[in-house]
Amino acid sequence: MNMTTQLNRLDYLDAVRAFALILGIVFHASLSFMPIYIGWAVMDVSTGSAVSVFMLVSHSFRMALFFLVAGFFSHMAFHSKGAPAFLKSRLVRIAVPFVVGWFILRPLLVSGWIMGAESMRGEANVPSALLAGFASLGQLPSGLFVGSHLWFLYYLMLVTAGILVLRWLVSLHTPLQSALSRAADTAVAWISSSRMAIPVIAIPTSACLWFMPHWGLDTPDKSLVPNIPVLLIYTAFFLFGWLLHREKGLIEQFARLTWSRFALCVIAVAAAIVLAGFQSNPGHPQYPMLKAGFALSYAVMMWSLISLTIGLFKRFLDRPSAIVRYVADSSYWLYLSHLPIVIWLQVAVAELPLHWSIKLPAISVATIAISLLLYDLLVRSTFIGATLNGRRKPRVLFLFGKHVGEDAKASVQASG
Repeated sequence: MNMTTQLNRLDYLDAVRAFALILGIVFHASLSFMPIYIGWAVMDVSTGSAVSVFMLVSHSFRMALFFLVAGFFSHMAFHSKGAPAFLKSRLVRIAVPFVVGWFILRPLLVSGWIMGAESMRGEANVPSALLAGFASLGQLPSGLFVGSHLWFLYYLMLVTAGILVLRWLVSLHTPLQSALSRAADTAVAWISSSRMAIPVIAIPTSACLWFMPHWGLDTPDKSLVPNIPVLLIYTAFFLFGWLLHREKGLIEQFARLTWSRFALCVIAVAAAIVLAGFQSNPGHPQYPMLKAGFALSYAVMMWSLISLTIGLFKRFLDRPSAIVRYVADSSYWLYLSHLPIVIWLQVAVAELPLHWSIKLPAISVATIAISLLLYDLLVRSTFIGATLNGRRKPRVLFLFGKHVGEDAKASVQASG
């Protein structure tokens, strides 16, 4: 494998990871437009059933996709940097943002919830909501490190630590290590190449889904006590990504684009959408069977969407691009910072007499734009950028604006 191919592969996989995170921004922006109240900060006057479909499908695979790519890159970093440097980088890039980010974001999220509740009563007091949000920190340690979208960093730390401990334990017994390595490589090669792989690996995935209180993949943001079924699913995807990097050509086999895989995905999505309608009818005589069918459809949808997403990005973004690189660099910050912005914008437009199909894209675009400007101005070239991305990088947007301004000034002076 030549160096150009390796760099291109990293480019498109970085883009996949950015897509998974940005899809999460749109997912959260959709929550206020659900046709039923789900306990979110605010419920918009305009809702739509199509939003429910989008949320069902996008939530099924976006974070699992993130964990798969995280596992792939973690294996790469572990073997290129060594264990001590890898552990230090995980501490700086995951643990520090989790702890510091929670203390910064928590008051803003609480204030957004307060404003949302007030707006649904016809009033919203921003200053008092902000004061109440920061006052909520006085309730600590109750609720410490929970109740935010940063749960994924906590689970990423748990999964990474678990994989490293497992790897160390296995390495203590050389014959066992050799046997397990061969078995793992054989299994991953089969999953990556067999047409029957997705339906088969969907079975254990659906078994984990069965034990969740709600239909679909739970969001474990209410407690630091690990949600075991959720932890098992994300560990499986992280481990699969970790093992895929052992033989890098396998990820291209796993992500191959075939008509049969597209058809399988469409069938699974359709089945999951239809069966999801039975969740609210626990008295149905076939309820357990319907739940099992939904879990299997959901798992097939999850795996096939992940495979196809990687394949599509490989097909269309398998080349260096400054724009893609910039978006990939910014995506971690975009996801960390987006939720307060989303909630505040949702509250601001909740009572406006506009259709949700206008509000949802507007909130998503505005949130990404605001976060991107903050990234370029305050993050990319500062110690924050070094923490999130490994090193400081030069600004792009504001540097471009400065050059445009200087060129315009020079043009005016020349014409004068």
